[in-house]
Amino acid sequence: MKVGLIGFGVVGQGFAALISQKAADLSHRYGLEVQIAAVATRSRGSLYMPDGLNPESLLTAIKSGSLDTYPDQAGLRRGLSPLALASEGNFDVLIEVSPSNLKDGQPAISVIEAALHAGKHVVLANKGALVYGYESLSKTAVAAGKRLLFEASVMAGTPSLRLGMQSLAGCAISEARGIVNGTTNFILTQMGDGLSYADALAEAQRLGYAETDPTADVEGWDAAAKAVILGAALFGRQFAFDQMQVKGISQLTAQDIASAAAAGERWKLIARVTPEAAAVEPMRLPITHPLANVSGATNAITYTTDLMGDITLVGAGAGAVQTGFGLLSDLMEIHRETGI
Repeated sequence: MKVGLIGFGVVGQGFAALISQKAADLSHRYGLEVQIAAVATRSRGSLYMPDGLNPESLLTAIKSGSLDTYPDQAGLRRGLSPLALASEGNFDVLIEVSPSNLKDGQPAISVIEAALHAGKHVVLANKGALVYGYESLSKTAVAAGKRLLFEASVMAGTPSLRLGMQSLAGCAISEARGIVNGTTNFILTQMGDGLSYADALAEAQRLGYAETDPTADVEGWDAAAKAVILGAALFGRQFAFDQMQVKGISQLTAQDIASAAAAGERWKLIARVTPEAAAVEPMRLPITHPLANVSGATNAITYTTDLMGDITLVGAGAGAVQTGFGLLSDLMEIHRETGI
């Protein structure tokens, strides 16, 4: 299976390391051999080699600051744009892991459309493309007879979407609610241990859980994007941000945390999705609630069903290897269905 990567940041590098580490096992147990034929980045170069790029050499090059340091070899092409690779590259699956644009989903949407029109399957972790383009991209994929898979876009490699869309098939899901942003859950856990919001945020930034500009996380927009994806995947609804109530955790105080604790409750930032609506807001949950006991950067989601009642899944929601596994799980599904 030849793949092309659009984006080679933390997630792309995690994926490259994972398939290198797991190559023998994937081949022996599943008959799957993944070969990286292309990598394109916004500012650190692009490479295209139909016969395959060496994952270890890719990781060495990117750690030097640019893919331009990747060794020359016969047939290697440099400098092709993501759109050109998606349209013209000779590979089976486009993997879109460039930074998410939560304003309009571009340029990822255009790149994915080009790949589908060119007869490629698409696997992505890019939330922005799904928030703004899920319906149109899904129709394009169906018309092209190709798969559009995105397990890694919600809870990284923890199979939250696969649980709701496949494992619970036959059940009617009336609601999905969960902790889908690890940064805010870490901050709230730290505040529960006595830190102020400012100190908890600083600790999250020190550990790499929070960006220098943490707005997307702490104001709820990352969680809102995942709620939109859940709504589309589970209920066929394309919710828009301006249709949703979105509130983050930046206004919570130590007194709020203490008041909840005194009542036997904990604050959690909860994304909630039903067939009718989607919302993100901090909520006080009884400590007996499964989501109340999910601590640190861990994520969790609860599906409410007619046949099985509430089903709660807890696991990693971020991380290079964990998100890389989410991408790999989608590739394995394509392999099982198509034999590629």
